[in-house]
Parts: sequence; structure tokens; C-alpha cells
Amino acid sequence: MAGEPWKTEEWFVSPWNFNEGVRSQMHFPSQVKFHDVTLRDGEQQAGVIFTRDDKIRIAEALAEAGVHRIEAGMPVVSPSDAAAVKEIVKRNLGPQIFAFSRCMVDDVKRAVDCGVSGVVMEVPSSTHIIQYAYRWPLERAVDLSIESTAYAHSQGLEVVFFPIDFTRAELKWVLDLILRVAREGHMDALALVDTFGVLAPHAIPYLVREVKARLNTRLEAHLHMDFGMGVANTVMALAEGVEVVHSTVLGLGERAGNTPMEETVMALRTLYGIDTGIRYEKLYELARLVEKLSGHKVPDNKPVVGERLFQIESGIIASWYQNCSQQYATELFPYRWEEVGQPPAQVVLGKGSGIDSIKAALKQIGVESSEEEAMTIVAAVKELSLRHKRLLTDAEFLGLVESVLPGKALHGATTAK
Repeated sequence: MAGEPWKTEEWFVSPWNFNEGVRSQMHFPSQVKFHDVTLRDGEQQAGVIFTRDDKIRIAEALAEAGVHRIEAGMPVVSPSDAAAVKEIVKRNLGPQIFAFSRCMVDDVKRAVDCGVSGVVMEVPSSTHIIQYAYRWPLERAVDLSIESTAYAHSQGLEVVFFPIDFTRAELKWVLDLILRVAREGHMDALALVDTFGVLAPHAIPYLVREVKARLNTRLEAHLHMDFGMGVANTVMALAEGVEVVHSTVLGLGERAGNTPMEETVMALRTLYGIDTGIRYEKLYELARLVEKLSGHKVPDNKPVVGERLFQIESGIIASWYQNCSQQYATELFPYRWEEVGQPPAQVVLGKGSGIDSIKAALKQIGVESSEEEAMTIVAAVKELSLRHKRLLTDAEFLGLVESVLPGKALHGATTAK
């Protein structure tokens, strides 16, 4: 199996993903690009606030990770946001730098002043949100879109049209709006926007095909996670030929967040054999930076970047790990830790630990024991972990060993060093 797309030295996934009957239904573009919206949509998550310097640091890290486009912010929001966008553009980091704006000429002027190469332009697109949330006459959405997109184009900006609430709109109405903007205004690309994360994966092919039947332009996917469908929906859209993914680091964003970049790029790489050019080994480091600057605590078991993905507590899995060693690590994990920049796998001690875990831990600190002594330590580890409802620290384990084997723990630990 070595060398097959599902089984490499770095990962081991299901061969069924690459079955010809499965693959024949997919029509991925020749290149998938990532448009990062952490600095704009990510900051819309309640309680997340980025300073100008935070945004610059994150933009630099995104560039180091190989992201293709960065949506640096919405200049009209505040002087600080405008200053951040200008500075990010000035630094010439490598990715294309876009701004976000409403379909209003004044917003576009602010983007132009920042020196960006492109702009994502939003407009409400469902009749109900226009009437009830915006309280506009329907025609106003059309008129503003035409005027502002034409102006953006006249200023040399690449224009991505961004219809808010696209997936809850009446399809003919929203496609008519989009076509008028394309013909009378300007549009280089269209974002398929699932503002409230309400689209099911099986509806994606229908949506993409209906849009393509009436419109010949680049399509981009901007999908939310309210039902946890963002990654699946994004992959389904790409399999229908959508070319650009809008995503955020850690899935930050309004309510339940946006499609997370790290999960999407790794799914594409391992499950579909699509290399997006992202520097995968930077994903963990990037996640830690955004976690720190956003104040958003990342769950320990979050896919790709969770702190404990490669920690092994279960006794039977610890036994497997020792049998397989690092050479066959993908028997226990779908991909190796180095692929995403994670620390190496390790056996940790807690209520789920077994005898093999304890023997390995004793060996690591240079302590020999009988089978009976090791089992006594197993019981002590389980009891302490249960009492505190957490894993043991190194110091606590040494203390337990010392209580069972007086004099050996400290001597063994010193010898092991």
C-alpha cells in the first residue's frame, strides 16, 4: 500500500476515498485557493478584539503559512482598522490583500485609500432580510450594488460580489440580482454565502449547478458553522468546481464561526489528494498565535490543532503505540504530528492508564520495578487522577513512585537525565 494516495509515510486514510466510482463524481478545480477572513469575519465573534498590531502579526503568520489571499479588514469600521489594512498592504507580505466593504461608493473609496488589490463587496440578497433587517426598498439593493461595483472596477480593484443570506433567498430573485450586477456593474467573482450556516451538504451541488447555469464567473465559498457543516459544505462546493475557500484560523467568526482553515486544508490533502500549497507544518503555530491574540480558548480535542490530539492516555492505545513505535504511528493517528507542526506523540498518565503506560513511564525515569509494584503504581495513578479529575503531572507521578518504591524515584529520575 505504500505510495498509494491514501497510505503514505505521513498519513493513512480510507482507500474508499479514492475509489473510481467515488472520484468520478468530483470535479475539483485545477487549483484551490484560500482567502483568509480571520481579520474581518473572525473578529466578528463576540468578545474577539484585534488591535492594529495583532492584525499585522496574524497577517504575517498567514503569509508564512502560504495563504493565497488575506481579507485584512473593513476600513470603514474604524481608523484602527484602516491603519491595519494600510500597514499590511505596505509590508508586501506575498498574498493578495483584500478589503471588505458594503456596496457603497464611500466604503470602496476607503478601500482604495488603503491600497488593496481587491475588495469583497456585501449586499443583502434575500427579500426578507432586505425588508425586515435592512428595511430597504428591494430595488435599493440592486442599485447600490451596480453603482459601487462599477466604481470599484474603475479604481482597478478586483471585485468579489458577496450576497448576504444567499442560501435563504429565493433563487430566481437572487440570481436575477447577481446577473444585473454582472452586466450593469462589475463582478470578477461571486461568493456563495451561507451567512447563517443553514445549507446542508447535499444541497451544495444543486446550488453550484444552478448558479453555473446562469453565470460564467469564478465562484468562491463563504460558509458558516452553525450546524457544524462548514468543512463538509466547502469540500462539496470545491468538488463542483468552486475555486476559492473563505475560511478563518480556528473557525473564528460570528456565532458558531466560519469554516476553519486548518481542518479544510488537511481534509483536502489527505482525504482527496489535493495539495493547496499551504505550509501545513505551520498550522499549529498559527493556531496558537491566533488563540493568544484573540483570547479564544481552543478545545484540546479540536481537529488538527488541539493540544491533546497526540496525547495517549488509554492503556490499550498506549500498548499499541509502544508496539508500533514512531515508525508506524499512522496505525494510531490518521496523520503524523509533524505534518501540522504539533509536538511529538506522548503517553500521558491518568485514570485510563494501564500497566504498559506505567512500565513505559518508569523506564523513562530509569526506575525498575516488579510486576506487583508496577500494578500498585497503576492503582495509585488511577486513584489520584480520579480524585482530581485530570491527568497527572510529572512531579505527582514521581511522588507516587517514591511512595511505592522509596528512594528509587529520585535516584532513577537523576540517572535518566
